[in-house]
Amino acid sequence: MKSKADHQDKRNYDDFNEFFWSRKCLRYRYSSETPPDLTDVEGTAGVAGPVLGDNFPPIVEGLLAAPKTFLEKRSWFRGILAMNRIIEWHIVSFYLLSVVAFSYELVWGWVYTCQVGSGVFWIFNSLHLFWGLLEVWSMYPGIELTGTAVCGSVFTLLARFLILVYQTLYLMWTFGTAGGEHLGIVETRNFWWWQYLWLSLLCMTPYLINGVMQLYPSLTTRMYMSQNDFVQSFLNILDPLSRLYVGKEVHESFRHTAGYVFFWATLICWKLYFSFIFEVYSMVLPTLQLTDDFLNYPNQSFVKMSSLLVLRWTPQFIVYCIDMSIWYAVWQAFAGTSVGFSDRLGDIRSMEDIRQNFGRAPEHFCQKMLSTDAGSRRGSSASFLATSNADMNNTETQSLLGTDPKRLQSYVNRLLDVRVQKWVMFSVAWNKIIDHFRQEDIISNRERDYLKFSTFEGFSQAIYLPVFQTAGIIENALTELERPSDEYTSRSGLVTDDKLFKPILDHVTMKTAVSEVWELGSYIFVQLLGSIHNNDVVAIMNLILKWTEEGNMIQHLRMEKIRSVVNNFVEVVKILEKGIGRRKPASKKRSNGKRVVRMEMKSPVVSGIRRSISASSLGASSLQTKAEKGSEPEKSTAVVVVADALRDQVRDKFRAMAHAVKGLLKNTEHDNESRDLVDRITFLLSMENGFLWDDAYASDQLDDVSKNHTFKGVLTKVHGLVACHPDDAEPKSKEARRRLTFFVNTLFMDIPEAPSIKDMFSWNVITPYYSEDVTYTKGDLEKRSDELGVSTLLYLQTLYRLDWNNFLERMGITDDEKIWSSKIMNETRTWASIRSQTLSRTVSGMMYGETALRLLANLERHDESSTNDLISEKFGYVVSCQVYGNMKKNQDSKAEDIDQLMHRYPHLRVAYIDSVRLNRSGASVFYSVLVKSDGRGKIQEIYRVRLPGNPVLGEGKPENQNHAMIFTRGEYLQTIDMNQEGYFEEALKMRNVLQEFAKRDGPLPTTIIGLREHIFTGSVSSLANYMALQETSFVTLGQRVLAKPLYIRLHYGHPDIFDKLFFITRGGISKSSKGINLSEDIFAGYNNLIRGGQVGFKEYVQVGKGRDVGMTQIYKFEAKLSQGAGEQSLSRDVYRCSHRLDFTRFLSMFYGGIGHYFSNVLTVLTIYIVIYLMAILALFDMEKIGNRTITPMGTIQMLLGGLGLLQTIPLFATLGVERGWWPSLKEIFHVFITGGPLHFMFHIQTKCNYMSQTILVGGAKYRATGRGFVTQHTPMDENFRFFASSHLYLGVEMAAGLILMGMFTDAKQYFGRTWSLWLASVSFVASPFWFNPLTFDWNVVCSDYDLYIRWMRGHSGGPLKSWSMWWVEENSFYKTIPMTSKLVFVSKTVLYLVIANGIRTSDFMVDSGLSKPAVSVSRVLIFIGALLVLSRVFVATEKTLPYPVRRTIGIVISVGVVVGIVTVFLEDTDAIRYTLAAYYGIGAMCMIGLVTGVKSVKHFYFIHDLVVGHIIFIPLFILAALQIPKYIQTWLLYHNALSTDVVVDDILRYARKTQTASSGSEQNEDLVEQVSELKKLVQKQEQILMNAGLVPTTTSLGGGFNPSTDAIASLVAPGEETLRIQPSASVVSSGLPGRTLSMSGLDVWGDMALGDSGQNAEPQRMYQNPEHMVETGVMELPSGTQGFQFSQPDTMPPR
Repeated sequence: MKSKADHQDKRNYDDFNEFFWSRKCLRYRYSSETPPDLTDVEGTAGVAGPVLGDNFPPIVEGLLAAPKTFLEKRSWFRGILAMNRIIEWHIVSFYLLSVVAFSYELVWGWVYTCQVGSGVFWIFNSLHLFWGLLEVWSMYPGIELTGTAVCGSVFTLLARFLILVYQTLYLMWTFGTAGGEHLGIVETRNFWWWQYLWLSLLCMTPYLINGVMQLYPSLTTRMYMSQNDFVQSFLNILDPLSRLYVGKEVHESFRHTAGYVFFWATLICWKLYFSFIFEVYSMVLPTLQLTDDFLNYPNQSFVKMSSLLVLRWTPQFIVYCIDMSIWYAVWQAFAGTSVGFSDRLGDIRSMEDIRQNFGRAPEHFCQKMLSTDAGSRRGSSASFLATSNADMNNTETQSLLGTDPKRLQSYVNRLLDVRVQKWVMFSVAWNKIIDHFRQEDIISNRERDYLKFSTFEGFSQAIYLPVFQTAGIIENALTELERPSDEYTSRSGLVTDDKLFKPILDHVTMKTAVSEVWELGSYIFVQLLGSIHNNDVVAIMNLILKWTEEGNMIQHLRMEKIRSVVNNFVEVVKILEKGIGRRKPASKKRSNGKRVVRMEMKSPVVSGIRRSISASSLGASSLQTKAEKGSEPEKSTAVVVVADALRDQVRDKFRAMAHAVKGLLKNTEHDNESRDLVDRITFLLSMENGFLWDDAYASDQLDDVSKNHTFKGVLTKVHGLVACHPDDAEPKSKEARRRLTFFVNTLFMDIPEAPSIKDMFSWNVITPYYSEDVTYTKGDLEKRSDELGVSTLLYLQTLYRLDWNNFLERMGITDDEKIWSSKIMNETRTWASIRSQTLSRTVSGMMYGETALRLLANLERHDESSTNDLISEKFGYVVSCQVYGNMKKNQDSKAEDIDQLMHRYPHLRVAYIDSVRLNRSGASVFYSVLVKSDGRGKIQEIYRVRLPGNPVLGEGKPENQNHAMIFTRGEYLQTIDMNQEGYFEEALKMRNVLQEFAKRDGPLPTTIIGLREHIFTGSVSSLANYMALQETSFVTLGQRVLAKPLYIRLHYGHPDIFDKLFFITRGGISKSSKGINLSEDIFAGYNNLIRGGQVGFKEYVQVGKGRDVGMTQIYKFEAKLSQGAGEQSLSRDVYRCSHRLDFTRFLSMFYGGIGHYFSNVLTVLTIYIVIYLMAILALFDMEKIGNRTITPMGTIQMLLGGLGLLQTIPLFATLGVERGWWPSLKEIFHVFITGGPLHFMFHIQTKCNYMSQTILVGGAKYRATGRGFVTQHTPMDENFRFFASSHLYLGVEMAAGLILMGMFTDAKQYFGRTWSLWLASVSFVASPFWFNPLTFDWNVVCSDYDLYIRWMRGHSGGPLKSWSMWWVEENSFYKTIPMTSKLVFVSKTVLYLVIANGIRTSDFMVDSGLSKPAVSVSRVLIFIGALLVLSRVFVATEKTLPYPVRRTIGIVISVGVVVGIVTVFLEDTDAIRYTLAAYYGIGAMCMIGLVTGVKSVKHFYFIHDLVVGHIIFIPLFILAALQIPKYIQTWLLYHNALSTDVVVDDILRYARKTQTASSGSEQNEDLVEQVSELKKLVQKQEQILMNAGLVPTTTSLGGGFNPSTDAIASLVAPGEETLRIQPSASVVSSGLPGRTLSMSGLDVWGDMALGDSGQNAEPQRMYQNPEHMVETGVMELPSGTQGFQFSQPDTMPPR
């Protein structure tokens, strides 16, 4: 298996596995060991040895002699054979459409049309014979066949051949001359046609039978599974696949079959109609004209006419084959949208949608995500409300409940109410989700408080709604109360409370918010005012409650003035909320512990006033009042002046509120209750020893409440209720909003009901890991890259500015220097690691499965011991760290990080391959080892399984995954890759997902459940955004449609969950043969399909996934996938699936998977053919047909370019379902204006190149694409190395062909005929430069050109330093490719020679002049040749010459060659034509030389690459000189994420230099000056973004922010005040070398492109226009470690 031979010459895992399908395997014993095995170090020889009397040879001998069972021949024919039914369908349908088109144009009768159309039977038989011959080719030599198989194949081929011969004869006689004699029979043409039909019926019978079975696939399964000997004998002869053990059951139910048949029936009908109009019928008239000329004009060549017909029809046919994939994309969008809406995807898209549906969420949550064991079955839900606040006063809690048994029972009854239970259990889960958001630092403390449910023990409600749900509701309630009176006045003029408050009472959330404000606000005033005012406050509140219960509030209160009361109340709450948290209580009471307690008021209390439940919390201070009654009241004898700003502000606002309440009352003169209320308020305001006049008492009360955690919680809640705008209560993080909206949305989707924890299915997670980053070390985070000059941590801090601030807040850090303290260091490393694609991110996310189960077990009332047992039984996580053992031996820090993960997560297991050396000769024993943390800081080995040898024989990743399979214990297995992450809220739904396996939707069991993915790397760059959008469309809408209605989804990615028992008995979840199983994921799907499994796809659970973010990373990724697709086309899995599925389902498998890559190959092939076809027709003057008007091939342009736009429809549909149609349209528009089409067309060629190369040449391998942040400028020489062979050569060749066609064509409408071809050519050449920052910057272009020339002239240093060495390495594969593949490359030489001959024989630039040339051309050529010889001598001896002589001779030779060439072209214009012809002729010869191994062609390719490089550089120099293109590119990049990162580079450099400048003991004046310049740069960039509307122009406390420009806040001067700097209107550069100007006139890009210029680099020179100067604050720069200080003088000092 480790042989370097190609697939057909070595055996792989499938060959060994299928050896056991034959009887030969029974001749061997299972064990490979012999009893006297002296190398058995474990003493197991007697156990595993052969059984007594068993003399069979060991199985190893049988495997060594086992033949191959399938030849993976490296040829296009292998893929064609697998896809033969699709190719056959296209050929037949294209022929029938052509017949209909000619019949319509020539007005044939239906009889003649049927006769011509019957030629399809001949095509069927011919193709079947061709497929049979390909089958023979595919099995010879090497495949052992049974006698029946050989006889069946020979019989079929001979029968088909004989029938084909007679079909051909009958057709010839049918359309021959009338009345002829054939075979001794004289009959009419109709007779022979009927003979043809009867004969064709014989060979078409199998097709007819198969056609019926396509509509009823279960019939095929019954036939394959039949036990009838006659049926099996028939199948053995005619259907070789029936002999296999696989592929017996692959059918779907009739209901499912009807769905995907309808899908394809409608698609095919539209495709045939469209193709008939635009692809077939448009070619009828040119064809008739060509044949008419041939028949009616003399001296016409039949070969020429036939060749022209083939040339003109070939592009049409290829496009006919391509457009099916385009229409599939359109139909996929329609079907995906329909299924998405039916699944209720996208119902919740925003926080506002959450608010509107929040009231229904608990019901759905409890119904779907909780089992019946949750809640009251095992106990009261009141236990869920336990608080962690240790400072809660138990006596206070008891007083809140009261001592009345009836009240206590009533309270418990409410808690046990079913609806309350559901809200309580939902609140527990919701709060846990929000807590995890906070732990992940995607929300702040304030946002956490606003998002969580509030619970206050002993209050009237079990839970209180989150602030984000009720924020702004009070304002809405006030608006309802202020509506015109005629809206709530009855016809009789009566105004009642019911009508006034009806809108509030009918709105559940509004009603709840008002009651919460009343109750919690009452609690605040009771606690704030203290015991002295307790009786008054209670009486006031109870009196208002009495009015409320009696429904006569409107009779006592002026409701139109309620807003003034609320506004003053809001001011009180704002002041308290702002000051209480920062208040530092005094060490002792200011009033010395002596307070004058006012006794009960002696005025009579109105009867009937009672304390309601809503105000029961007011009793919290009664105990304190009673406790103080034992001491005699005293009066203060001294006045203590206490300075307390908070106290004074609160009292002022409280007085205003009290006066507003008094103004609210009406009828105070006649109404006793109102007058009593006014008296109490007046008395409260005038008490000298009370809160409003006694300074010491008031300050003590504020100190008391500042230490009361319940008061703080209530205050935060009330502040959110009354003082918070709905937007301010929402999380600022897009990630938090996205996850919350998705979670709430899924609650309303179709989810299986969850079983209890005990009854749920168990599952394990497995992640293959090799040597990627685990957790960033301090060194990793502080390491500075050469390009950016900043550390990784600083980069992450800037990209995730909000998250970093939340992290500092969570850790209580105010100084960034403390992040590396011993207590914080690990948290800092973890914070950075989970924002990159590291193992820590993956493990921490997937271990949420354990946390979620623990929460669910708690809701089901399991104790701690049983919970731990259940978690161990139901969940496990195995990370397969292949080289963990070597890491430990080498003391790699990554092994320590893995150990830390095991200590952090006790249920995490690590599997690795260990090798133990036995002797000095190097023999080793291999083990699969499983380890875990022992809970005491050590690593404990659990299992050690001896292996027969090194298990890594094939692809490393699947081998790594397979060896750890034995350590998984769950019934189901979830595969998670290294670039993925999990979420806690999604882990709560895992047991629902597992229940999908219990459902059986069809005849086959569900064996794989796919989950949707969220691409979390889309914000890193514009390219990453394109990649994320592309992946989002594929992993959501694409998979959704493949699962339903097409029912052909395979396994494409690693979030999928497998039925472990099904797969472990059918070959495992990963095929790992070297090369052929490069894309190991998809083969699990093929294996599942062919063995009778069904795949589901559920979108109510999501898993995060990272993707590639840079141009070269994406290029490598697409190359890897394309090579994997190429290898798939050679595999037995694709072949067997393609031949076993019914036709419509096979179409789904093809176009939903590997067919995408075939279509890309055909697309590029079509473009190539069309360009050279148009060029050849123009060169040989064959554009016209006779003397008729030229018919441009505009249809092809429309098909290639216009239909390509339809490929964006799936993306539009995907975004439209989940985000809305208008945001989706804006996203698509944004992609287009930023160059997205160039990117997508560029990677069409990437896929085409690597798939073709893999099929023809081989060399497919796993490509590590990298997972870093790539936003820097890539030099030209590196781009050339990456993209020359795959894109640049082809793009320049296509452009040359189009230019040639333009030079020689006589037709008009050049742009209309070539626009899509030019678009393809430009995309291939320009994409690497358009998406490369600073491409159009003059200094960068100059630098790139210098590097490119050095690389072209280099002779050593490897491919990175020498073109010569790169060229040898790039073309080394030509030595190893087979001759058949070489013929494909040689065929291009014929094309080049035809073009060369056409140019040579054309009349272009013919020198028709009669005058004698002034200089003989031959002499000039001799002169040029002499100079070239002299140049070679000069190069060999130049090192010995003095510099002046060397430079002079070089200039003379160069000028001489240029003058000579120009002279030749001027004197003989034929030389231009001959030069062009020679270019193509030499190209043809060089291609032959390259394939045959001639080394001398290297010099010609050097010239070619030099020309190609300059073709690219000339436009770059021109565009860079114009300056405007640079600004256009910059402006466009400002509208995507890449621009943010480019700006970030300068900001990061500024921050780093500031840190360096402020941390040194001595100031560096140059460095400080650079920092000053960068400060101006950052400020100017911020202003540019503000002017462009990309960031808010102002910021507020909870308002907007700019993550790029705010990055410096804590890194530079955490505590300094904001500087308001207004840069001058005119700032220009001094034009220093190496620097460039942005569109604002500032140096934005220079250093970022070329790397940090260092601390000694000279800063940018600027001056300011005095007419536009504005005053700015000037601050001094203190020494030491002081923060950055900025000054802006009127004029800059001289350098």
